[in-house]
Amino acid sequence: MVIEEHWIDTPLGRYFAKSWTPKASAVEPSAPILLFHDSLGSVELWRDFPHLLATATSRRVVAYDRFGFGRSSSHPGGWSVGFIDDEAEHCFPVLQNALAFTNFVAFGHSVGGAMAAACASRYSTQCEALITESAQAYVDTGVLEGIRQAKQFFESNNQIDRLAKYHGDKALWVLSTWCDTWLSEAFASWTINQSAPNVLCPQLVFHGDRDEYGSTDHARYIATLSNDSSNLIILNECGHVPHREYPDVIVRETEKFLRHQIPLRQK
Repeated sequence: MVIEEHWIDTPLGRYFAKSWTPKASAVEPSAPILLFHDSLGSVELWRDFPHLLATATSRRVVAYDRFGFGRSSSHPGGWSVGFIDDEAEHCFPVLQNALAFTNFVAFGHSVGGAMAAACASRYSTQCEALITESAQAYVDTGVLEGIRQAKQFFESNNQIDRLAKYHGDKALWVLSTWCDTWLSEAFASWTINQSAPNVLCPQLVFHGDRDEYGSTDHARYIATLSNDSSNLIILNECGHVPHREYPDVIVRETEKFLRHQIPLRQK
Protein backbone atom coordinates (compact mmCIF):
# COMPACT_ATOMS: atom_id res chain seq x y z
CA MET A 1 0.00 0.00 0.00
CA VAL A 2 1.35 3.42 -0.98
CA ILE A 3 0.19 6.12 1.47
CA GLU A 4 0.76 9.73 0.48
CA GLU A 5 0.00 13.14 1.98
CA HIS A 6 -1.00 15.94 -0.37
CA TRP A 7 -0.93 19.69 0.19
CA ILE A 8 -3.03 21.54 -2.37
CA ASP A 9 -2.47 25.28 -2.68
CA THR A 10 -5.35 27.52 -3.74
CA PRO A 11 -5.82 31.31 -3.70
CA LEU A 12 -7.95 30.86 -0.56
CA GLY A 13 -5.65 28.56 1.39
CA ARG A 14 -4.29 25.01 1.46
CA TYR A 15 -6.21 21.77 1.41
CA PHE A 16 -4.80 18.71 3.11
CA ALA A 17 -5.54 15.34 1.54
CA LYS A 18 -4.28 11.79 1.99
CA SER A 19 -4.40 8.85 -0.38
CA TRP A 20 -4.10 5.09 -0.02
CA THR A 21 -3.12 3.34 -3.26
CA PRO A 22 -2.87 -0.46 -3.51
CA LYS A 23 0.28 -1.72 -5.16
CA ALA A 24 0.11 -2.75 -8.81
CA SER A 25 -2.10 -5.74 -9.48
CA ALA A 26 -3.57 -7.61 -12.43
CA VAL A 27 -6.30 -5.03 -12.98
CA GLU A 28 -6.39 -1.65 -14.65
CA PRO A 29 -6.37 1.41 -12.37
CA SER A 30 -9.97 2.19 -11.50
CA ALA A 31 -11.82 5.31 -10.44
CA PRO A 32 -10.71 6.33 -6.94
CA ILE A 33 -13.05 6.45 -3.97
CA LEU A 34 -13.29 10.00 -2.62
CA LEU A 35 -14.25 10.24 1.08
CA PHE A 36 -16.30 13.21 2.35
CA HIS A 37 -16.12 13.57 6.14
CA ASP A 38 -18.87 14.51 8.59
CA SER A 39 -19.58 17.85 10.31
CA LEU A 40 -16.93 17.38 13.01
CA GLY A 41 -14.70 15.12 10.95
CA SER A 42 -11.28 15.15 9.35
CA VAL A 43 -8.91 12.89 7.47
CA GLU A 44 -7.47 11.51 10.70
CA LEU A 45 -10.90 10.70 12.11
CA TRP A 46 -11.43 8.14 9.33
CA ARG A 47 -8.70 6.21 11.21
CA ASP A 48 -7.83 2.94 9.44
CA PHE A 49 -11.01 2.78 7.37
CA PRO A 50 -9.44 4.19 4.14
CA HIS A 51 -6.65 1.60 4.32
CA LEU A 52 -9.16 -1.23 4.81
CA LEU A 53 -11.31 0.08 1.97
CA ALA A 54 -8.41 0.44 -0.46
CA THR A 55 -7.17 -3.06 0.35
CA ALA A 56 -10.58 -4.67 -0.11
CA THR A 57 -11.59 -2.84 -3.30
CA SER A 58 -8.16 -2.60 -5.00
CA ARG A 59 -8.94 1.08 -5.58
CA ARG A 60 -7.15 4.25 -4.61
CA VAL A 61 -8.93 5.91 -1.69
CA VAL A 62 -8.65 9.66 -1.11
CA ALA A 63 -9.73 11.61 1.95
CA TYR A 64 -9.42 15.36 2.43
CA ASP A 65 -10.03 18.02 5.05
CA ARG A 66 -12.49 20.72 4.07
CA PHE A 67 -11.46 24.33 4.68
CA GLY A 68 -11.76 24.96 8.41
CA PHE A 69 -11.24 21.31 9.34
CA GLY A 70 -8.31 19.11 10.26
CA ARG A 71 -5.02 20.17 8.71
CA SER A 72 -6.50 22.33 5.95
CA SER A 73 -6.45 26.11 6.20
CA SER A 74 -9.06 28.01 8.15
CA HIS A 75 -12.24 28.65 6.23
CA PRO A 76 -11.69 31.77 4.10
CA GLY A 77 -15.11 33.23 4.96
CA GLY A 78 -18.34 33.53 3.07
CA TRP A 79 -19.87 30.50 4.82
CA SER A 80 -23.54 30.14 3.94
CA VAL A 81 -26.43 27.70 4.22
CA GLY A 82 -25.45 26.69 0.69
CA PHE A 83 -22.26 25.08 2.00
CA ILE A 84 -23.16 21.63 0.66
CA ASP A 85 -23.56 22.87 -2.90
CA ASP A 86 -20.52 25.13 -2.49
CA GLU A 87 -18.36 22.10 -1.69
CA ALA A 88 -19.43 20.37 -4.89
CA GLU A 89 -19.12 23.45 -7.06
CA HIS A 90 -15.90 24.99 -5.78
CA CYS A 91 -13.88 22.40 -3.87
CA PHE A 92 -14.34 19.22 -5.88
CA PRO A 93 -12.82 20.56 -9.15
CA VAL A 94 -9.72 21.69 -7.22
CA LEU A 95 -9.23 18.21 -5.77
CA GLN A 96 -9.95 16.55 -9.08
CA ASN A 97 -7.33 18.63 -10.86
CA ALA A 98 -4.68 18.42 -8.15
CA LEU A 99 -5.02 14.67 -7.62
CA ALA A 100 -5.34 13.88 -11.34
CA PHE A 101 -8.53 11.86 -11.57
CA THR A 102 -11.58 12.15 -13.83
CA ASN A 103 -14.04 9.44 -12.92
CA PHE A 104 -14.65 8.78 -9.24
CA VAL A 105 -16.74 6.99 -6.63
CA ALA A 106 -18.27 9.35 -4.04
CA PHE A 107 -18.47 8.07 -0.45
CA GLY A 108 -19.79 10.41 2.23
CA HIS A 109 -20.48 10.15 5.96
CA SER A 110 -23.26 12.22 7.58
CA VAL A 111 -23.31 15.68 5.94
CA GLY A 112 -20.48 14.36 3.81
CA GLY A 113 -23.09 12.03 2.33
CA ALA A 114 -25.03 15.05 1.09
CA MET A 115 -21.82 16.49 -0.35
CA ALA A 116 -21.05 13.18 -2.05
CA ALA A 117 -24.56 13.15 -3.51
CA ALA A 118 -24.17 16.76 -4.70
CA CYS A 119 -20.94 15.81 -6.49
CA ALA A 120 -22.57 12.71 -7.98
CA SER A 121 -25.34 14.90 -9.34
CA ARG A 122 -23.25 17.84 -10.56
CA TYR A 123 -20.64 15.56 -12.20
CA SER A 124 -23.05 12.84 -13.21
CA THR A 125 -21.07 11.68 -16.25
CA GLN A 126 -17.94 11.16 -14.12
CA CYS A 127 -19.37 9.68 -10.92
CA GLU A 128 -19.47 5.90 -11.26
CA ALA A 129 -21.18 5.20 -7.92
CA LEU A 130 -22.54 7.00 -4.87
CA ILE A 131 -22.22 5.61 -1.35
CA THR A 132 -23.73 7.37 1.65
CA GLU A 133 -23.41 6.49 5.30
CA SER A 134 -25.60 7.99 8.06
CA ALA A 135 -26.53 10.88 5.78
CA GLN A 136 -29.36 13.31 6.49
CA ALA A 137 -31.96 13.84 3.78
CA TYR A 138 -33.70 16.85 5.33
CA VAL A 139 -33.99 18.80 8.58
CA ASP A 140 -36.44 17.32 11.06
CA THR A 141 -36.96 17.22 14.82
CA GLY A 142 -34.77 14.13 15.23
CA VAL A 143 -31.82 15.77 13.49
CA LEU A 144 -32.22 19.00 15.44
CA GLU A 145 -32.55 17.27 18.80
CA GLY A 146 -29.41 15.24 18.15
CA ILE A 147 -27.46 18.39 17.33
CA ARG A 148 -28.80 20.25 20.39
CA GLN A 149 -27.74 17.40 22.65
CA ALA A 150 -24.29 17.23 21.06
CA LYS A 151 -23.84 20.98 21.43
CA GLN A 152 -24.78 20.79 25.10
CA PHE A 153 -22.39 17.89 25.64
CA PHE A 154 -19.42 19.67 24.09
CA GLU A 155 -20.14 22.97 25.86
CA SER A 156 -21.03 21.67 29.33
CA ASN A 157 -18.40 18.96 29.59
CA ASN A 158 -15.46 21.01 28.37
CA GLN A 159 -15.01 18.61 25.49
CA ILE A 160 -13.64 21.13 23.03
CA ASP A 161 -10.17 19.67 23.62
CA ARG A 162 -11.37 16.49 21.90
CA LEU A 163 -12.05 18.51 18.78
CA ALA A 164 -8.85 20.54 19.11
CA LYS A 165 -6.87 17.30 18.88
CA TYR A 166 -7.95 17.07 15.23
CA HIS A 167 -8.77 20.67 14.29
CA GLY A 168 -6.34 22.72 16.39
CA ASP A 169 -7.38 26.32 16.99
CA LYS A 170 -10.22 25.86 14.48
CA ALA A 171 -12.13 23.58 16.89
CA LEU A 172 -14.58 26.18 18.20
CA TRP A 173 -15.36 27.26 14.65
CA VAL A 174 -16.01 23.64 13.64
CA LEU A 175 -18.48 23.11 16.49
CA SER A 176 -20.30 26.43 16.19
CA THR A 177 -20.55 26.27 12.40
CA TRP A 178 -22.13 22.81 12.54
CA CYS A 179 -24.63 23.69 15.25
CA ASP A 180 -25.50 27.22 14.14
CA THR A 181 -26.04 26.24 10.50
CA TRP A 182 -28.27 23.22 11.12
CA LEU A 183 -30.26 24.96 13.86
CA SER A 184 -30.85 28.11 11.81
CA GLU A 185 -34.19 29.00 10.27
CA ALA A 186 -32.47 29.67 6.96
CA PHE A 187 -31.42 26.02 6.68
CA ALA A 188 -34.71 24.52 7.88
CA SER A 189 -36.14 23.97 4.40
CA TRP A 190 -33.08 22.19 2.94
CA THR A 191 -33.54 18.73 1.44
CA ILE A 192 -30.96 16.51 -0.20
CA ASN A 193 -32.80 16.38 -3.51
CA GLN A 194 -32.24 20.14 -3.82
CA SER A 195 -28.49 19.51 -3.75
CA ALA A 196 -28.61 16.28 -5.78
CA PRO A 197 -31.37 16.44 -8.40
CA ASN A 198 -29.52 14.49 -11.08
CA VAL A 199 -27.95 11.32 -9.66
CA LEU A 200 -27.54 8.88 -12.55
CA CYS A 201 -25.17 6.31 -11.06
CA PRO A 202 -25.95 3.30 -8.87
CA GLN A 203 -25.99 4.01 -5.16
CA LEU A 204 -25.47 2.22 -1.86
CA VAL A 205 -27.05 3.64 1.29
CA PHE A 206 -25.96 2.67 4.82
CA HIS A 207 -27.78 3.73 7.98
CA GLY A 208 -27.82 2.55 11.59
CA ASP A 209 -31.12 1.85 13.29
CA ARG A 210 -29.89 3.77 16.37
CA ASP A 211 -28.46 6.78 14.56
CA GLU A 212 -28.46 9.77 16.91
CA TYR A 213 -28.81 12.30 14.09
CA GLY A 214 -31.59 10.94 11.93
CA SER A 215 -33.96 8.01 11.68
CA THR A 216 -33.86 5.32 9.03
CA ASP A 217 -36.48 7.34 7.16
CA HIS A 218 -33.60 9.50 5.96
CA ALA A 219 -31.91 6.48 4.39
CA ARG A 220 -35.11 5.40 2.66
CA TYR A 221 -35.51 8.90 1.25
CA ILE A 222 -31.91 8.99 0.02
CA ALA A 223 -32.36 5.59 -1.61
CA THR A 224 -34.83 7.20 -4.04
CA LEU A 225 -32.30 9.74 -5.38
CA SER A 226 -30.74 7.68 -8.13
CA ASN A 227 -32.20 7.00 -11.55
CA ASP A 228 -30.09 3.82 -11.54
CA SER A 229 -30.14 0.93 -9.06
CA SER A 230 -30.19 1.62 -5.33
CA ASN A 231 -29.16 -0.67 -2.47
CA LEU A 232 -30.29 0.13 1.07
CA ILE A 233 -28.64 -1.49 4.10
CA ILE A 234 -30.03 -0.80 7.58
CA LEU A 235 -27.56 -1.87 10.27
CA ASN A 236 -28.97 -3.27 13.50
CA GLU A 237 -27.72 -2.00 16.86
CA CYS A 238 -25.72 0.70 15.05
CA GLY A 239 -25.36 4.41 15.73
CA HIS A 240 -24.08 7.29 13.65
CA VAL A 241 -20.61 5.97 12.69
CA PRO A 242 -21.03 2.59 10.98
CA HIS A 243 -17.49 2.55 9.56
CA ARG A 244 -16.21 2.63 13.16
CA GLU A 245 -18.87 0.43 14.72
CA TYR A 246 -19.07 -2.19 11.96
CA PRO A 247 -16.06 -1.59 9.68
CA ASP A 248 -15.99 -5.15 8.37
CA VAL A 249 -19.60 -4.90 7.21
CA ILE A 250 -19.14 -1.53 5.54
CA VAL A 251 -15.97 -2.62 3.75
CA ARG A 252 -17.41 -5.98 2.67
CA GLU A 253 -20.68 -4.54 1.36
CA THR A 254 -18.91 -1.67 -0.39
CA GLU A 255 -16.51 -4.04 -2.12
CA LYS A 256 -19.36 -6.30 -3.20
CA PHE A 257 -21.41 -3.37 -4.45
CA LEU A 258 -18.57 -1.91 -6.50
CA ARG A 259 -17.54 -5.31 -7.85
CA HIS A 260 -21.05 -5.98 -9.13
CA GLN A 261 -21.74 -2.47 -10.39
CA ILE A 262 -18.32 -1.53 -11.79
CA PRO A 263 -16.26 -4.65 -12.45
CA LEU A 264 -12.49 -4.15 -12.38
CA ARG A 265 -10.88 -4.50 -15.79
CA GLN A 266 -8.09 -7.02 -16.31
CA LYS A 267 -4.89 -5.74 -17.88
